[in-house]
Amino acid sequence: MTEPQKVLLTEVALRDGSHALSHQYTVQQVEKIAKGLNEAKVPYIEVAHGDGLAGSSLQYGRSKTNEFELIEAAVAVTDFSKVAVLLIPGIGTVKELKQAQQLGAKMARIATHVTEADVSAQHIYAAKELGMETVGFLMMSHMAEPEKIVEQAKLMESYGADIVYVVDSAGALLPNQVTTRIKAMKETIGVEIGFHAHNNLSLAMANTLAAIEAGATRIDGSVRCLGAGAGNTQTEVLVGVLDRMGIETGVDFYKMMDLAEEVVAPILPVPQEITKNSLVLGYAGVYSSFALHAQRAAEKFNLDARDILIELGNRKVVGGQEDMIVDVAAELAKVKTFV
Repeated sequence: MTEPQKVLLTEVALRDGSHALSHQYTVQQVEKIAKGLNEAKVPYIEVAHGDGLAGSSLQYGRSKTNEFELIEAAVAVTDFSKVAVLLIPGIGTVKELKQAQQLGAKMARIATHVTEADVSAQHIYAAKELGMETVGFLMMSHMAEPEKIVEQAKLMESYGADIVYVVDSAGALLPNQVTTRIKAMKETIGVEIGFHAHNNLSLAMANTLAAIEAGATRIDGSVRCLGAGAGNTQTEVLVGVLDRMGIETGVDFYKMMDLAEEVVAPILPVPQEITKNSLVLGYAGVYSSFALHAQRAAEKFNLDARDILIELGNRKVVGGQEDMIVDVAAELAKVKTFV
């Protein structure tokens, strides 16, 4: 008798979803959501500023609550789920990683641009020394061909990563592109493979299923689709779909639906949907968290945010270059003035 296929889920609403709330999570909200996820038996819950540890800043957006208070709050109400944190080298440091671990975080997700895995070495080594399960997170994976992704994944594996993720930060990948990337990794690296989707082209679920079919066993989801841009693969929907496919997650379907409807939905400033700006994010291949920044710049310079996003895509701007959004908007406004 063959063993049923299994995947392990990481819930990212308390990190990626922070973008959708302009980083205004309160301790009480995090406690309530984390408690519900724990009761639903979600294996991992990621908690941090949307841009990872130490992300609270003028450039990325100020947090309402210190992220370490949020991490501590999540740890306090979870006895099944493990708390994970995201760290982008250059934003977060080993100091913040150690602090998160001391508060009870069990997983470290070290995120770099898809061609810059070499900058993750120090942080992956440190996470392993701290006894944390460690993930290499290759962001903006649509910007590299499968061969390049394999090269970068091998680097993260060599530093000690237990899992390496293909991360569709812009929601720009198509299902066949997900398949080729995951298959290439499956054939060449020895650690588990993960996938993180965004829904800007309405393909988060399709891409996630393509990733699982190609061999990914670690999958990210976000309750009520709460995340940057048009959000991520909707966790409660994914649990139901995978159950129908005979793929085990161990997550309670009813409890996830109740949490989404009764706890998460009421805190959303607007329903998570594919707006014209989030659609353009996927179309142009721009980092999903740029949506709010581009909208603010558009209002400031009397522009269409879509024009800003498409120009950012033309320039291949990546996460960490948020300061360029205002610069691009100012340039577009200047051109508009002289036309």
